[in-house]
Amino acid sequence: MQETSQLIKDVKAFGKTIGIEPTEALTRTSQESAPLSMLWLWMQRVGTLALQQPMDIHMAIGFGAERERLKIEQVYRVEGYSVYYRQGNEFADARSAATLAFAEEPLVRRVKVILHEDLHGDQNFPQRWEIEEALVTPLGSLAALDYFRFTQDEKNLANALASFEEERALSRELLDLVSQAAKVFAQEQAEKGKQRILELLPAYRIYASHFESQVAGQHRPTVLEAKLSHDLAYFRYFDRVARLAEMTPLKTLIEDLRRLPADADHQSTDRYLESLAAKYSKGAL
Repeated sequence: MQETSQLIKDVKAFGKTIGIEPTEALTRTSQESAPLSMLWLWMQRVGTLALQQPMDIHMAIGFGAERERLKIEQVYRVEGYSVYYRQGNEFADARSAATLAFAEEPLVRRVKVILHEDLHGDQNFPQRWEIEEALVTPLGSLAALDYFRFTQDEKNLANALASFEEERALSRELLDLVSQAAKVFAQEQAEKGKQRILELLPAYRIYASHFESQVAGQHRPTVLEAKLSHDLAYFRYFDRVARLAEMTPLKTLIEDLRRLPADADHQSTDRYLESLAAKYSKGAL
């Protein structure tokens, strides 16, 4: 735990050099502060996807114990809604403490999580959840790459690069699957549409693996709309932000993205990302 505590300090200090203001999240270990975990629930009306609007219901419940001590046995069907849940010890809050389980995670994931949660701070990105998450997720992965370049850790840089490229591929597959799923739901009744979409899933190899690993223990037809909508919130802009990072230093990109208005919706965010691409392209000429 001492090693992880020092890692957190080092990563937060590095984040500040590229424009990420540190927060209190994960600054203490579970040996120093009582652990707290979260149960997140996302609900989406059956037969619909959160394409341009926020998810129908998104809630979080805190527990005064690590996730590992609070195994959820089952979430029963909620009439009219698809339901997806996830538990975690790491979140963007001063009460989030680094646990033993976190200390045992691979180094790449720990670095990515520390930077990701700091990026959620309101002094960094104060947007509504589905916009903020879609920006913070790629930026956290990009910042982790820069951290391992800074530390000259070639082994973990290679691991982080492999993870980053997989996330880019996942985002592209997800966007295509969501496009197909929207067409299916427009043509079919919800239950039949669900089955058709689940039959499409294996064709998206990387996303399918992600989907199946995260819904283990949950009922796939019940979870479908909520899970797709949840993942879209995380990965909608991943590949686009990655392309922008190929055109400008990460610190500049973070500074520019932080100028996105707090009340931005998907349409205004799309336009803003397009304007940055034009700006960076012009600068490269």
